[in-house]
Amino acid sequence: MTRLVMAAGLTMTLGASAALAQATGQPPARPTQPTPAPRPAAPSPAPAPAAQMPPPTAVPFPAGAKIGFVNLQYIASATTDGKAVAAKVNALAQQKQQQGSDKAKALQANQQKLQTGGSVMSDAARQQLEKEIERQQVEGQRFEQDAQAELNDLQQQLQQEFQRKLLPVLEAISKEKGIQVLFSAADAGVIWIEPGIDLTLEAVKRMDGGAAAAAPAPAPK
Repeated sequence: MTRLVMAAGLTMTLGASAALAQATGQPPARPTQPTPAPRPAAPSPAPAPAAQMPPPTAVPFPAGAKIGFVNLQYIASATTDGKAVAAKVNALAQQKQQQGSDKAKALQANQQKLQTGGSVMSDAARQQLEKEIERQQVEGQRFEQDAQAELNDLQQQLQQEFQRKLLPVLEAISKEKGIQVLFSAADAGVIWIEPGIDLTLEAVKRMDGGAAAAAPAPAPK
């Protein structure tokens, strides 16, 4: 029995998977020295849309070929399922970035209050405000770490779901073509390949076509 084995893990750039920029956790403010305003987290650049990526060439598969290639990144960016994964990850990233920005603004307001009015505050009031600023900084750092962990977990979960849908499609194509090895073009370090053995477009078509498209057409009677 033949079996499709991916030599490299299915890794897709889905956007917003890089670490969130620090939006909170600024050093303690001092009344005698201005503290720079904390920056809200900037969204990580999303992957290039399929239309902006070099599209695979639609060339007939050469007879007798025993090796095939697919561009996993293109499949992830061009298929409906792949786009849905990216949208979910980006939506969570934007939510966390907005929450981080709100926390940064609250911290900035207290820092400014301490800078401008700390000298006229009572010792008790000033100490209370300094403690609040310190609490906000610690909370901001923890929020950033938790947000990044949540993003990573979501991306890993969605990638695994996408992989469970994609691998049977790739296996079906491989069996139909009679090939013995199917490579990921990016992970294999390919410099040049015969365009006909690039099965990326067929995988995209079948992924979007569902189970019916993945199955071979019945022979005409």
